Amino acid sequence: MAENKAKPNEVSVAAFVGALTEPARRSDAKALIKLMKNATSEKPRMWGPTIIGFGTLHYKYASGREGDTVLVGFSPRKAATVLYGVTGTKGAGGLLAKLGKHTTGKGCLYIKRLSDVDTDVLRELIVRSVAAKRASQTEARQTPK
Repeated sequence: MAENKAKPNEVSVAAFVGALTEPARRSDAKALIKLMKNATSEKPRMWGPTIIGFGTLHYKYASGREGDTVLVGFSPRKAATVLYGVTGTKGAGGLLAKLGKHTTGKGCLYIKRLSDVDTDVLRELIVRSVAAKRASQTEARQTPK
């Protein structure tokens, strides 16, 4: 079975953000770190070379594949900032409609600039996603096998 490419590591989040060459991307990254840290009560940690993650989610598929990934996170890429783990919960569609300028992909949310979106709506997406995932993990641990 293939392993996840993005694994937590000891690379400095501050150093990674400081090395971003575009000032707007660097500023957005700092704001997203603050937003996600407050919304999750988790410290930021680098996952792979470019993902800033908050918390850990353990998953297990029916196929038997399992692993760990970020609870929520983001990657400040050149074309857009990619947010992970914030769109797949009940009610997310209604919030996305209020979010502002964005696109979505398979499990990802793409924003060009943080100023293009309503950060209060984004925070609510993050809070709901984290709550749903934590509740699901608690339920899975309590379910007898």
